[in-house]
Amino acid sequence: MEDGFAASRLFSQGYSYTYDDVIFLPHYIDFATDAVSLSTSLSRNIRLSIPCVASPMDTVSEAYMAAAMAALGGIAIVHSNCTSAQQASIIRSAKSLHLPITPSVAFASPQDALPAAPQGRYVFVTESGTLPSKLVGYVDCQNLKDEEVKIFDYMRDCKSVEYVPWNYDLAKIEAILEENKSDFVVLERDGEVANVLIKEDVERLKGYPKLGAGTVGADGEWMVGAALGTRESDKERLEHVVKAGANVVVLDSSQGNSIYQIEMIKYIKKTYPQLDVIGGNVVTMYQAQNLIQAGVDGLRVGMGSGSICTTQEVCAVGRGQATAVYKVSSIAAQHGVPVIADGGISNSGHIVKALVLGASTVMMGSFLAGSIEAPGAYEYKNGQRVKKYRGMGSLEAMTKGSDQRYLGDTAKLKIAQGVVGAVKDKGSVLKFIPYTMQAVKQGFQDLGASSLPRAHDLLRSGTLRLEVRTGAAQVEGGVHGLVSYEKKSF
Repeated sequence: MEDGFAASRLFSQGYSYTYDDVIFLPHYIDFATDAVSLSTSLSRNIRLSIPCVASPMDTVSEAYMAAAMAALGGIAIVHSNCTSAQQASIIRSAKSLHLPITPSVAFASPQDALPAAPQGRYVFVTESGTLPSKLVGYVDCQNLKDEEVKIFDYMRDCKSVEYVPWNYDLAKIEAILEENKSDFVVLERDGEVANVLIKEDVERLKGYPKLGAGTVGADGEWMVGAALGTRESDKERLEHVVKAGANVVVLDSSQGNSIYQIEMIKYIKKTYPQLDVIGGNVVTMYQAQNLIQAGVDGLRVGMGSGSICTTQEVCAVGRGQATAVYKVSSIAAQHGVPVIADGGISNSGHIVKALVLGASTVMMGSFLAGSIEAPGAYEYKNGQRVKKYRGMGSLEAMTKGSDQRYLGDTAKLKIAQGVVGAVKDKGSVLKFIPYTMQAVKQGFQDLGASSLPRAHDLLRSGTLRLEVRTGAAQVEGGVHGLVSYEKKSF
């Protein structure tokens, strides 16, 4: 009895399909939702508990995002839109955040001025103004006048500050705060501040879904990835991030099938043979084959599918993400190379489609942007609490160095392949990612797949069937026909 289409037939019709264009037909259920395993491979040698990767963007992946994603069982790739020393510092900071809490305090240097309306009651003063760094003092903003003042004039010393080791667990920190009647505690590592936690932060973490073992390396610290370019200067950056403890590197390019990337892959594998290298971005089997032959341990798939990316309309190059993931995964699987589906993820259904079509993980930017862990401060626009989110191909990001990702760093004229925007406040990834993963498990259950390898087997054997959705079918598949509604996922 034939119903629907096998993926091999559907994706050979000459159409470029996005996730919304296709739909899976349900299969047979003979297991519970909780029996679904989402454990997977990021690369040849790195295993994850959940198939989630934070994109190397400067409005997504820095220290707090990296620690939170690792604690959840995923991983973040720290962006390279900064100096190599700054990137290495972010990696070290992420690995020192044993408790993945984004603190409700601000950090500044002694030379800074206090903002007229600081976010939170306390401002902690470190030598560098960031973490990790030596603590100089702190400012209690509770009784300050509503005006900009110099930090040095109001800074208190550290005599009364309670220090604890960076790797204390939540129960120990909570007990210390209660015993000493303190408002906050400073977590210290090698004489530097690793983090500062106040009572409200501890209570917030207790309210999130329980964390598992997380993505931990052989040294017992969080696993963190680092993005690199393909220029000669990136060889020095590579040395910095490896010394900082990066567990995997991602060659960050919008079009990865280039002599520059192939040479960099070979250089990294020769210099650091134990370090996994993820290449990309690619969207065709031909591109993927070249990078596989060069020695990559993983492939990043996607070109122009991100919400802030304009590559397809500016350059007329790219591919629908569903087609790209299926095609690249087909050849990558033959060589045992895991695929990261990068871009186009707006909901849990898109994650299910990406994974079943052959990806081992999904890389997310806008899905994670706007969270507490994402870099940047919240602001209000049209009554909504938002955070900035920008494409690495935007002119604003290019001024900080990301133009080399688009092979435009030597060009006299800069052409944008991305935009600057804002996304609404999503809360903490420590809360919404576990709920998202539960929804993904339910999708796998409906498809009769109890794991990612099982889903891939069902797809390649032709057991799982698909169809293309018309525009009307896509409308019908979402909320429709209501005057108003409130959409809550959990």
